[in-house]
Amino acid sequence: MGISKLKPSNSATTLLQLAREVLAIEAREVQALAGRLDQSFVNAVELILQCRGRVVVTGIGKSGHIGNKIAATLASTGTPAFFMHPAEASHGDLGMITRDDVVIALSNSGEADELLALLPPLKRIGTPIISISGNRHSTLSKAADIFLDAHVSQEACPLGLAPTASTTAALALGDALAVTLLDQRGFSREDFALAHPGGSIGRRLLLHVQDVMRSGDDIPAVSVSSSLKDGLLEMSRKGLGMTAVLDAADKPVGIFTDGDLRRAFEAGIDINGTRMADVMHAHPRSILPGQLAVDAVALMEQYSISSLLVVDQQGNLVGALNMHDLLMAKVV
Repeated sequence: MGISKLKPSNSATTLLQLAREVLAIEAREVQALAGRLDQSFVNAVELILQCRGRVVVTGIGKSGHIGNKIAATLASTGTPAFFMHPAEASHGDLGMITRDDVVIALSNSGEADELLALLPPLKRIGTPIISISGNRHSTLSKAADIFLDAHVSQEACPLGLAPTASTTAALALGDALAVTLLDQRGFSREDFALAHPGGSIGRRLLLHVQDVMRSGDDIPAVSVSSSLKDGLLEMSRKGLGMTAVLDAADKPVGIFTDGDLRRAFEAGIDINGTRMADVMHAHPRSILPGQLAVDAVALMEQYSISSLLVVDQQGNLVGALNMHDLLMAKVV
C-alpha cells in the first residue's frame, strides 16, 4: 500500500480549520456538560464513597475504550475499580460482581444490546448501577439507579457518525467523578505515588534523600585543618567530585568541589601549603535525609550547584550526594 496523499483541494489552511472546529466543538460540549451537573452527580459520588466493594466499569465499542480509561483513573486515584467487557460478563465474568460493588455503565445511546443483557442479572444481584449516557430516555438510563447526563448537541465528526464529542464528554465526566472522589477521600500525593511505584511520578514522590545518598565510609570528608592535597586525595578516593570540610566536632563547616579545584589551579595555589579552610565554601547547602529526593533536585537547581551535604537534625553529617546520583535514580 502506498503513502496516502492529500486531495488537491485540502490545503493546509483547510485542514487546520477543520481540526480547530473539531476541538472547538468538543470544548463547547464539555463546557455545556459542566453546566448540567446536578444532584445526580452528587448522588453518584456519595454512592461510590459508600461502596464496600469495587467500582465495575463497563461499556461496548468506543464507550468501552472510554470506560477502560475511567476505571484506570479511578483505580489510580484511590477508588478501587476495574473494567469489565459486557460480552465477557455475559459468559461468566459477571460472577466477579457482588451486591457490594457499584457498576458504571457507559452507552451514548443507552440501547447497546450487550449492556441491556446485563441489567436483569445485575438487578437480581442487587448491584447499584450508574449510567453515563447521552439519552436520558433510554432503557439503560431508566433502569439505572443514577443517571448522569452526557448528551451532546453534535458530534465533531462532519458525518455525524463517529463518536467524538460524545466520547470526550463521557471521558470528562468520568474524570470529574474520579477527581471529586480523590478529594473526598483525602487522597494525597504520597498515596498517588504508591499506586505508581514503577513510573517517574512514583520515583519523584516516593524516593527520599536517604535512599540515594552516599553514607558511612563513602562520604568524602576532611578536617578544616587538612591540606588541600589531603582534600584532593579524599575526593579522588570517594569519586563524588566534592568533599565535606569538618570542624573539630565533625560537623560540616564547608564544602570543596571540582569547580573550586579548577579555580585553585588557575590561581596557582600550592596544594601542600594551602589549608582546606582557605579554599572551601563556608556554610554549605545541605538537606535532611528524610526529605524527598526531588527536593534535592530543586535545591541544586535553585542555587546552581551539583552537590549537597546531608545532615541530621543536629547538624551532623550523615551523607552526601550529587546530581549524578539523582540521575542514576531517575529522579531527574
